[in-house]
Amino acid sequence: MNLKSNEPFWLLKNGLIATYPSLKSDENCDVLIIGGGITGSLIAHQMVKDGYKTILIDKRELCNGSTSATTSMLQYEIDVPLYKLIEKIGEKGAVASYKACSEAIDTIETIVKEIHSNAGFKRKKSLYFASKKKDIEWLKKEYETRKNAGFEVKWLNADQILEKFGFENTYGGIVSEQGASIDAFQFAHELVIHNVKKGLKVFDKTEMVDVEYHKGFNIAKIDSGFKIRAKKIIYCIGYESKTLLKENFVNLKSTYAVVSEVDKDKFKSITSTLVWNTDDPYLYMRTTDDGRLLIGGADEDFYGAEKRDAILNKKEKEILKNLKKIKPDYHFYPDFVWAGTFGETKDGLPYIGEHSKFKNSYFVLGFGGNGITFSVVGMEMASLFMKNKKHLLSRYFKFGR
Repeated sequence: MNLKSNEPFWLLKNGLIATYPSLKSDENCDVLIIGGGITGSLIAHQMVKDGYKTILIDKRELCNGSTSATTSMLQYEIDVPLYKLIEKIGEKGAVASYKACSEAIDTIETIVKEIHSNAGFKRKKSLYFASKKKDIEWLKKEYETRKNAGFEVKWLNADQILEKFGFENTYGGIVSEQGASIDAFQFAHELVIHNVKKGLKVFDKTEMVDVEYHKGFNIAKIDSGFKIRAKKIIYCIGYESKTLLKENFVNLKSTYAVVSEVDKDKFKSITSTLVWNTDDPYLYMRTTDDGRLLIGGADEDFYGAEKRDAILNKKEKEILKNLKKIKPDYHFYPDFVWAGTFGETKDGLPYIGEHSKFKNSYFVLGFGGNGITFSVVGMEMASLFMKNKKHLLSRYFKFGR
């Protein structure tokens, strides 16, 4: 499946950070990780840290799938508002899911320091504003729900948003203290490089085509004819899981993003803030560490890479038209535009856990706008899985829920 298109900014900005060999012999390990994007690199980091002999494979170059197309906004907010998630799964699971994503941002900062990352991690606040007058009522309810759950939030009215951020035609919004941004493409590569030094084996251009299940181990068959014997397999294949798992558990969406030319002075008001609104699909934006504005949205159902890419120009205009509503006098100079594919679940939660049809296996599938923070939660959950233990969120993230 083609997960990105045209000119993904992170891929062009960073170039070829590292390259790895394809598999040329039979191998064995404790843990085989399928998928070398940000999720796979995080899970590999955890497995190596836990002392397991670990192999990571990807059918492409590492990080050249969705990770190169991500906007890398690190949020604790889930695509389904907290008050709605409480209605869906109960207060305990909903608040725990939000708090786990909040703690995940802290975990990322810890890892950034641990591996001496240069991926531009930056702590930021988050502004979630009402784009229509009718949204004020439920957004204020969301504000109160988050506040009562212990999150550090503040309500700003339209005038305050205009004064602080220079955004017109808003109707108030929530400012959250917890948030961050990073270059996930570079960070994922840094994680792999760090763990290769600690014994992680990595093979790219290496596709698993079949699995033999045995008692206590699996044998993964590779497209080259070689085999990898693993006690456990952890699938970190994101949206491509749709082709592996037959049940209808996620809807694929296309999202579009545009990055401006460098202009640090114009974006000072949101340099330390992630921004998104209540539109459906919602508009979102952040600055990059080299002084650009990244803005995206205009999501729609995924009907194939060719159809998705054919409307890039149309979607670029749609995104910039939405930007004009809140910044009428601002002229945006596009430098890069691309599309990516992501997954949307009914409750906004990921699928992390075992699947009845895949023995000795575990899935870490972070979906939605905060897939990276879900993947960090998946690190702890996968670690517990290896020890035959359950995580508090296992029941809420499981298949068949």
